Amino acid sequence: MSLKVEPTELQAIPEETVRVARAAFPRGSRAMQLRDHLGTVYADARFAALFAVRGRPAEAPWRVALVTVLQFGDGLSDRQAADAVRGRIDWKYARATRGRTV
Repeated sequence: MSLKVEPTELQAIPEETVRVARAAFPRGSRAMQLRDHLGTVYADARFAALFAVRGRPAEAPWRVALVTVLQFGDGLSDRQAADAVRGRIDWKYARATRGRTV
C-alpha cells in the first residue's frame, strides 16, 4: 500500500453530519470529542514514513489511526469496529471529510 500523492488533511465536517450527530448526541460522544479536540493530531504527513512509494493507494492513514483508537477505547472486535464505521453517526462524524455526508 502506498500513500496518496497528496495526503488528505482534516477538513470541516459536512453540516448535515454535524446536525444529525448533535441531534443524536446532544452532549457529544467520545468519538465526537476526540475529533473536536484532537483532530489535528491525525494528519497523513505524520504517517508518510510507514508507507511504500509505489503500490495501490491506502485509505487515509489518519482515518485508520482514528478508528483504531476508537476501537480500542470501546473494546470492540474488528468486525464490531467495521459495523461502527458503517452505522454509528458519531464515528461518521469523527471520520468525516468534506464531500462525505451521513
